[in-house]
Amino acid sequence: MENQKSSSTSIMLNYGLILGFVSILLGVANFAFGDVYEPHWSMQVVSGAATIALIVLGLKKLKESNGNLLSLGEALKTGLGIALVSGVIYIIYFFVFVNYIEPDYFANLGKVQEAAMLEAYPNWSDEQMEASLEMAQKMSGFGMISAIVMIMSLLFGFVISLIAGLIMKRTEEDNE
Repeated sequence: MENQKSSSTSIMLNYGLILGFVSILLGVANFAFGDVYEPHWSMQVVSGAATIALIVLGLKKLKESNGNLLSLGEALKTGLGIALVSGVIYIIYFFVFVNYIEPDYFANLGKVQEAAMLEAYPNWSDEQMEASLEMAQKMSGFGMISAIVMIMSLLFGFVISLIAGLIMKRTEEDNE
């Protein structure tokens, strides 16, 4: 059992680090292409595919290291661990990005949001626009974006782990 615990921990760390660095590479690519404020949809597809692939590969590795056995609980724990590690790594990158690489990030994001609202709602009064921009500004701080990143990372990690765990599940009782 102790070997299994160290195995799942190392899998969480290894695959979480890989997924975190893939996320950073995608963030750097967005910056390099000038799509930081309005990323292309293909980046979301690549990010989702990488998340699915790395969590599934991590669960497959765990199953192999446990003698081809995998419980749903182990799958959920390991998948969430991978998602947690990658989320923390991305938040660290995001902190460095908004403080050192693109220090005007939040000001520029506000301008992009304002332009999008003006285009989407041209008939809004000044009061409606001001209230919406104020709310958008509250939702666009480092803490709020970090919380959203972590929640979404764990949510997707849970869903992917649940589905993959149900598909890959194999216990000793199944062998009998």
